[in-house]
Amino acid sequence: MGGIFDLAKLREDLRKLLNQRNSESFWEDVDNANVINKKIANIEKKLNTYDKIEKEVRANIEMLNTTDDEEIIMLIEDALETLETNIAELELSTILSKEFDDANCYIEIHPGAGGTESCDWASMLARMYEKFCEKDNYKYEIIEEQKGEEAGIKSVTLKIEGEYAYGYLKNESGIHRLVRISPFDSGARRHTSFASVSVIPEIKQNINIEIKEEELKIDVYHSSGAGGQSVNTSNSAVRITHLPTKIVVTCQNERSQLKNKEIALNILRNKLYMLEKEKQNAKINSLKGENVSINFGSQIRSYILEPYKLVKDHRSGFEFSEPNKILDGNLKELLIYNLKNIK
Repeated sequence: MGGIFDLAKLREDLRKLLNQRNSESFWEDVDNANVINKKIANIEKKLNTYDKIEKEVRANIEMLNTTDDEEIIMLIEDALETLETNIAELELSTILSKEFDDANCYIEIHPGAGGTESCDWASMLARMYEKFCEKDNYKYEIIEEQKGEEAGIKSVTLKIEGEYAYGYLKNESGIHRLVRISPFDSGARRHTSFASVSVIPEIKQNINIEIKEEELKIDVYHSSGAGGQSVNTSNSAVRITHLPTKIVVTCQNERSQLKNKEIALNILRNKLYMLEKEKQNAKINSLKGENVSINFGSQIRSYILEPYKLVKDHRSGFEFSEPNKILDGNLKELLIYNLKNIK
């Protein structure tokens, strides 16, 4: 097995991690120790799977070269097809081995210019990711949501939990463009709308990021629920602005103002950590997505419903002629294709 599976690198990574685990100070930082142990387990699993597949492939090929029995040949061919599938899964797990790929994540969605049209498009994107979670066994919760004045949303933050949530969804960061006949236009004209998506990993290990109280502007307000029991009548929702970077984080899903503040600070800490990491690596917004204007020419993907039907990712070249399926949460094929083709 060749290709993207770098056996030598995996073994070298494992050696370095084992050396860290053998140090006397290993358990002084429990969170970091757990992260390292998880990485070791993942690499060992990949190496064991590789060895098992390699042995089975060699055995089947050897048997194929020494028999003329058609039934046995057919059984061997079926076994090799299964092994080919296993190899593809192993290669995918290798792609999903970058830092934070195995983390949960936050998805933030904001409409671009265009009022109700863009707000509605932002809500369609939020629904797309929610449906994806339901179809692919991810857990999600709405951390914050601000409704549009007439329809849709002004902003939403989803927390998504599950295996390789950030790894699969990280390439969703960017500007998403919709072309359709507007349901809000009495003349039934075609409109183009934009919305930005930002994907941030939930970093569970200790983050050495200092946040000074005087650098924060904290506002509290009424939560904007969907009605009924979900409306919170107290000022429990929290908005935190980090003045040096202008980063704004909001949380309203908990009834406790203290809990909402804690969640918002954690998200802010994650964002600041990612920004610092991007500076160190000289890859501006490489993990969170580029900070560009939400308008024409900057989109990473187009969803065209009129005058023809097409979803096109402008980075990987992925095209699909049934956009309604994508918008209904059938994203896995697109996400995997992008993982393999976006550098």
